[in-house]
This record gives sequence, structure tokens and C-alpha cells, in this order.
Amino acid sequence: MNAKNLESSDARVLSVNVSAETGVVKRPVASAELRAGGVVGDAHFGLSEVKQVSLLADESADKMRKLGLSVEAGAFAENITTVGVDLKDLPVGTRLRVGESLCEVSQIGKECHTGCAIKQQTGTCVMPTEGIFTRVIEGGRVKPGDAIAIL
Repeated sequence: MNAKNLESSDARVLSVNVSAETGVVKRPVASAELRAGGVVGDAHFGLSEVKQVSLLADESADKMRKLGLSVEAGAFAENITTVGVDLKDLPVGTRLRVGESLCEVSQIGKECHTGCAIKQQTGTCVMPTEGIFTRVIEGGRVKPGDAIAIL
């Protein structure tokens, strides 16, 4: 790591999440492999060049918890739940070292699914404005506790 990197020793992976089908809550796994195309074993693998891996900060999920929602990692269909990094402020093109992988921010936010259960319950959702998507530049394994470095 060189001095120009903006690494935070607190930025880390809280959870890695996958699902066998699209449009459902993802479940935490012990680890996953990221490759060009996304997260191996996730239903979204290979479906998008832009939205290969989704990330959401647990601090963003806390906003929904304060509204009375009981949500765990993966509830927003994010592949990687983070802690200690303000994802929503990272510009498109930012590169992140996540565990063994290297990813590049390709999109900030997304359009919420019609009838999103979270939005129906609270009237709002953080994923459309605070979640990010990345493209996998270099594949590798990612697991809870792995460091995240902003390059």
C-alpha cells in the first residue's frame, strides 16, 4: 500500500451475502469468491457488466433500524455488508481492495424494486441512495473481517 491510499484501519467486511435467486434477501456465507461477473454462487453472477457486486454500509442499515425495522446483513440484497467506510460518498471509478479482490465503483445507488418490502414498511429505503455497485477488476476470496482499502 502506498501513501496515497486512503485506507482506514476500521474499514472492513462485516458480512458476505448470496442468494440462489434474484429479488430475495441474501444470506450470509463464510466466504465467497469474486470474479469478473460478480460473486460466484450468487444468482446475479454474470447478469450485469456494471452491477457485479453490491455493497451497503451497516451504518446505512442502522438508519432503517432506527425507523423500527429489524434488518440483518443481506436484507437489502447486498453482496457485501461493510462497516467503517462511507460507501455513498465514493465516486464512480474509485478502486477498493476488498479481501483478496480488487473492485471498481461502477454505480451509486439503484432503482428500488417495485413493491420493495422495506419501502412498504417504512416509506423509504437506503439501498437506492447509499448502496453501491462495483465491477471486479481482480478476483479473489472475501470473508467477514477482511480489510477494505480505498485506493
